This record gives sequence, C-alpha cells and structure tokens, in this order.
Amino acid sequence: MDKRGNMQLKAALSALCQILPGSAWNPETFRRAKFNRPEACPEFWKLLHCVFTQIYERNENKIVENQVMYVKSVLRNQGYGRSAFYNLPCDGTEGSRELLLAFSWLLDKLNLLERLLEVNRVKLGDEIKVCMCQRELSPKENGDVFSSDKQQIHIRYLVWLNGKLQLCWRTLHGAHQEKCALLNKIHSYTRGCHVDQNIKHFSFVETDLVQQPESSIKLLELLECENSLLQTYLEWKQVEPVYWKWMVKVLENKHSCKELHVTGKKIKIEACKKTKDLKLQHRYITKIHSILRLFFKDSFEIKKGVVPNDPGIIFAAELIAQIQRAEAELKAEFQMLLEECQHRLDSIMDQFDGIICMAHAKKK
Repeated sequence: MDKRGNMQLKAALSALCQILPGSAWNPETFRRAKFNRPEACPEFWKLLHCVFTQIYERNENKIVENQVMYVKSVLRNQGYGRSAFYNLPCDGTEGSRELLLAFSWLLDKLNLLERLLEVNRVKLGDEIKVCMCQRELSPKENGDVFSSDKQQIHIRYLVWLNGKLQLCWRTLHGAHQEKCALLNKIHSYTRGCHVDQNIKHFSFVETDLVQQPESSIKLLELLECENSLLQTYLEWKQVEPVYWKWMVKVLENKHSCKELHVTGKKIKIEACKKTKDLKLQHRYITKIHSILRLFFKDSFEIKKGVVPNDPGIIFAAELIAQIQRAEAELKAEFQMLLEECQHRLDSIMDQFDGIICMAHAKKK
C-alpha cells in the first residue's frame, strides 16, 4: 500500500475508533490484529464486549473469561459461523486476527455503527420498545435443540429455567407497565403546554428541564457530543471503502499464512519419511547411547574377511566410516530440502504485498 493509501487507511481507522463506544480505541490495535499479534487480543475482546453491552443494555463484566464467553454466545446467536473463532482460548490471549474478522462481520452484517448511534442518541421524546414479530424455529435448529442423540438435557432443569425466565418476564412487564403509567401522568399533567400542537404535552426530558433548568447544560453537552459523532460517522462513510479493501488484504494474508503452514507441514512429513529411511539404514548406530569399550583389532583372533558375530563388538574405523557416510547423506538431504523449502516460500511470498522477508543471521 502506497503512502496515500496508508493515510486514507489511517483516517478510516481513526474515524471508526471515534465512533466506537467506551474508552479511546487505538487504530494501531487494528493493524496489529492484521498480523495476529497477541497484544491486540485483550483490547479486541474488551471492544466487542463493550459494543454488545451497549446494544443489548447489559451490565459490563470485568472478568476476561466472562467477557469472552459472552461475546462468543452473542456471535453464535447472531449466526457467525467461523469455528476458528469459537476455538479461541477463554483467557483472551490469542487470535487477534480472528477477532478482527468477527468485528468486521458485525460491522457489515448487523449495521453495527448505525445501531450504536441509535442506542446512544439523545432521546428528547418518550419512547418505548415494542416488538410483535414472531421468529419461527427452523427444523434444523429444532433438531439441534431437542435431539437426544446430540445433547442430553435434564427435563427438570429445563422446567426450572423456564419458570425462572417467566418470573423475569413478569418482573420486566411490571416495570414496563409502571413506566407507562408514570409517562401517562406526565403527559396528562402537561397537556396543552407544548409548542408543537401535534404533540401538545411535554416529555419526561422536557418536564425535567422545566423543573431543573440547570440540567439543560448537561443536555446541551450530550447534544454536542451526538453531533460530533454524527459528523465523524459522515467522515467514516466517505472512507469506508478503504477499510473494506484493507480487510480483503487481511483475508488474503490469512489464507496465504494458512497455505504456508500447510506447505511447511508437508515438507516436514517428507523430511521425516526420508530421514526415517536413513535411520533404518543406520539403525544400529542410532541405538548407541552408552559408553563403549574400545579394543584394538589385533586383540581378537579374527581371520581375514571374517567378522565376529558378537553384536557388542564394534570396530572404531568401521564406525567412523559409517558415521561419516551418514553425515554426508544427511547434509545432502538437508540441502535439498532447504532449497525446495526456499523455492516454495518464494512462490508463496510473491503473493504478499509490501512484506519483506529476511533470513536469520548465520551464527559464526
């Protein structure tokens, strides 16, 4: 990526970090995640947890393991299907690239930024959430939940969970009715006071402003903050294509690294097979791991061309010659594998953009 592209990417990541909730996020975290750096993992788990707690109005949990489990459960419910993400450790120390991919999926699939702006907008009027849509359980999901072959579910435990869920729903419904009753009182007492004749009454926020004029300063600050977020969002929409082009390169790098891993594994298997043949040829040499007693060849009464049958007798000259031959064969084998590996690496690294590979310095 050229200098202009880097500047555009920096602008896109900066705008994105300013819209995201919570503490100030660093664009460098995204760059580190591209290369799967472990130091980016805690920040990404914290980011995803913070996003979900705001969208679903849930209290934050500071324990890392609980954050990881909560994020995984939400993504699973949303339909995210990468198994590599769910196999990440619960201590939150690995898989920053997988976290970047999951975050980008949410960014596109769930309109993440728009939902965050909706959740955090200043609500001057009285609002209440209503959902009358019905979600039918598909046969596949039905089979996964109730299949006795795959999951062994205790019926009494399910009944207990159902009762607890109903109790929570009743409590929530009671709080909902109480809120509606209080809002109805405010609307009835302030009828005819609003400038807008279509509304004709004050909302809870407007009533609070009338009773406590000093709270208007805080409201003004919130409105200025929201206006700043909206301006940043407009800037983000202008540079958003740069982010997705960058994410395409992240995927390409991931696939190339996966191919590199597979290639290295194949080379290792081939090397093990070939070295295994050499080990079989020099089996009795590799089994020598103890102190051997040396004898002069003249100490044995050996006829010309006759070798003693005692396996414990090893002649030094023959042993040295065999070791030297094995050493020469292994060096040749190693050099051949090294050249083959270098050739494969060169062909793979040609696919990388802007990455320079340097060999390790040779030890003197």
